[in-house]
Amino acid sequence: MNIHRNRRTLAAGGGRRSGQRGAVLYVALIMLVLLALIGITALQVTGLQERMTSSYRSASLAFQNAEGLVRQNEVELAMQVKSGGEYPLDLDEAICSFDGFDPSAWAKTLKYADPLPATRKLSYRRRIDECVTAGGPIGSGKEPLSENTNLIFQVTAYAVDRGSNPGSDSVIDTISVP
Repeated sequence: MNIHRNRRTLAAGGGRRSGQRGAVLYVALIMLVLLALIGITALQVTGLQERMTSSYRSASLAFQNAEGLVRQNEVELAMQVKSGGEYPLDLDEAICSFDGFDPSAWAKTLKYADPLPATRKLSYRRRIDECVTAGGPIGSGKEPLSENTNLIFQVTAYAVDRGSNPGSDSVIDTISVP
């Protein structure tokens, strides 16, 4: 009879398990939901960072293209000046005019043209050394200076990041003394 009692006690101990309510299951499900939310948030942040990086790359590429075009024009002008007249100056505006060239307005005429017009130049060069009066800004004088100092040029260039489907554009306006 002792043996039967021990078996009943073991069976009764198994009955204690039925008193548990599955708290571990609820905790596991809550943790799973939290991990899923963290994963979704991480995906959204990654997507946003990728778009920001793409935008920065696009703007940087457009700026670099415009700067390359400006430097190319400056080298050509320096070559023409140092040629001793062998190569005449190739300028869009040979002598200063007081119509007020506006680089931003000029660039807006080219903005995102697809494809960029072959007839339009993507750079603009003008001579400005005679437009500067002593102590004043460029183009502030009513008449050019009578004396010719060093040659000073204004070089403006427009470029986009990629030719087929531009996402960003840039215009650079520089003063060059060859």
